[in-house]
Amino acid sequence: MRTHGTPRSRRRIAAAAAALAAGLLLSACAGGASGGAGADAGAKPVDGGTLTFGRVASVTDFDLNQQITANNAFAIDKVFEPLVSFDKDGKLIPWLAEYTESDDGLKYVFTLRNGLKFSNGADVTPEDVVFSLERHITVGGPLPLSAPIASIAATGEREVTITLKSAYTPFLSELSNFSNGIMPKDFGGADEKAFFKAPIGTGPFAVKEWDPNGDLTFVKNEHYWQQGKPHVDSLVYKFIADDTQLRQQLAAGQIDAIDTVPAANATEVEQAGKTVLSNTPGWSTEQVFFNTQRKQFEDEHVRRAIAHALDREGITKATTFGTAEVANALLPPTIQYSANDPGVALDFDVEAAKKELAKSAYPKGFSTTLLIASGNSQRAQIAQIVQESLAKIGITVKIEQIDIAAFRERFFAYDYDFMLNSGQSDSPDPNGFITFQADPEGFSKSYWTHFTDDRVTKLMHAGRTQPNGDERKRTYAEIQQILADKAPYIPLFFPSNLKATTDRVHGFTVLPNGSVRFEEAWVDAK
Repeated sequence: MRTHGTPRSRRRIAAAAAALAAGLLLSACAGGASGGAGADAGAKPVDGGTLTFGRVASVTDFDLNQQITANNAFAIDKVFEPLVSFDKDGKLIPWLAEYTESDDGLKYVFTLRNGLKFSNGADVTPEDVVFSLERHITVGGPLPLSAPIASIAATGEREVTITLKSAYTPFLSELSNFSNGIMPKDFGGADEKAFFKAPIGTGPFAVKEWDPNGDLTFVKNEHYWQQGKPHVDSLVYKFIADDTQLRQQLAAGQIDAIDTVPAANATEVEQAGKTVLSNTPGWSTEQVFFNTQRKQFEDEHVRRAIAHALDREGITKATTFGTAEVANALLPPTIQYSANDPGVALDFDVEAAKKELAKSAYPKGFSTTLLIASGNSQRAQIAQIVQESLAKIGITVKIEQIDIAAFRERFFAYDYDFMLNSGQSDSPDPNGFITFQADPEGFSKSYWTHFTDDRVTKLMHAGRTQPNGDERKRTYAEIQQILADKAPYIPLFFPSNLKATTDRVHGFTVLPNGSVRFEEAWVDAK
């Protein structure tokens, strides 16, 4: 690892890495994580060929500043890259640039890699960086640059200086988001809409053919800055909406890898003769989310009653088959300052649930609808358990399953009562996860729950400025405790990243956010 900061910044990063390492160990022990197809130490890569990756959702948009969902994000990051990134262990690393931080935490100087080029062969300049980051600030979007940036300036032939108005601890982590990828200044002279239909970036791949309702074909970026990578000539994202079809086509060798393996099928995939399971720790939390704009779920006692009524340990055992860890708090243990300790969450206690509901405006219960996306067998099973559990305390639940695109439209529009979904961090610092789920003024309005708590908001702002250490740890512990007590959402479990390949695929490196570093991947010749 190269030196990339002042002693102060290196101490900060080392502390973060140590905490992450501890969390990763806990998650790996709980989930039985394995390196899967990424563990090919010593094997010499074979260049050429095509790798076909089956995915349950198509790619609909490449505007990196406007997108958040995994179907788009994990295609965007193959084309656009940020100045800094993180490795498979969640450790922040230089990417397009080396960097230093001033002792007061207000000035960051980034030096672009020598010879860095876009996929069209044009040189990457500091002006491109300034344009890209300023465009992101202007657009905002779901993963905004929230740091108090005073200026972004080209200060040398390969140098960009970012100056902050005040110290902001998660700045580098925030900068590692895919949404901070670098594009050509002024979209390379193209119209903005036209540019994102044929995007140009520094990533390992470029778009060749793209059907927003179907498949996407990438080709190798011949100007990629990592010498000798990517290994494959082309990467195909094949849209297969059903997870059963994904596994069947993988087993038949019709595709080379798949983006999701249901926990119920993990052992089957792992033990099959020609498929390899990739099981790695992640940054996500499976949850029940309440729309607090609905009168029933505006009532804290109702939410607490439901939290008491759900057997999180039982749900985890029944639906994850040993691949996940029960959630006692919001933050996954792979993220710094997770408070995932027994005693944080409300206990499973049906009598306590009934007493809590009796304190609400709905002591005799009510009828409601649980929204889930179709094509996800695990969530369908969780929904049935939730339905049965809440019937015991007088709450009648109707389960509504709709396709994933419609599902997203519905909860984006607050057109739901409560739902099953997952929270996913895009970077290592806890601020990103907490902000997305608890900031009533943020893009997602507390993950489309519209939950607001003044104490949480105050602590959230404090956590952004506190240096890493005991005080910041206490801040995030208190945030997680308040959220567990008020239950605007109920964390159920921390899933592993479960993906799979055929035995022909090597170097399949999965990041904690669920993305895959396909520049590392290669396929045996047939």
